[in-house]
Amino acid sequence: MARFDRPEPDEFAPYYRQYLDLVPAGVTNILNHLKVQGQATLTLMRGLDDKAGEARYAPGKWTVKEVVGHLIDTERVFAFRALWIARGAPEPQPGMDENAWAQHGGAGRRRMAELWREQHVCRTDHLYLFKSLDQAAVERRGTANGVEVSVRALPWLIAGHEQHHLDVLKERYGVG
Repeated sequence: MARFDRPEPDEFAPYYRQYLDLVPAGVTNILNHLKVQGQATLTLMRGLDDKAGEARYAPGKWTVKEVVGHLIDTERVFAFRALWIARGAPEPQPGMDENAWAQHGGAGRRRMAELWREQHVCRTDHLYLFKSLDQAAVERRGTANGVEVSVRALPWLIAGHEQHHLDVLKERYGVG
């Protein structure tokens, strides 16, 4: 199986440093970390009913359901970027406007049980994707959102992005 060593700063946009820094320094196997993190997120989400999923920490902020929808969308985008680049596609990938996606994603109208099941399947699917890649694919780089990114960096960014939002759910929404 290919190695996904912690990426160097030139392998992702500087903006994403905030997420990478949330992955503990001792993590050496990011795929195992994603598996454990996914199980912890699943356990957390299973404990929330639909009423808890409708909570906002302030007017105009996303609901818990919308945060979960955002996690699903972002993980899918990052995994697609990894697949696109790993397969050697030369065209750049666009960015995403997370607020527009949240507005049109419909997560707020869904049940929490549907969302946590989808998030769990999404994570499981992406772990299989990352495990299927050889080292040459992991080392490839492409352009996403106008910045060079390596396939190796993307699972790390998924983990850090999810941790950021789990921290927000705990600190601002009282979840967890």
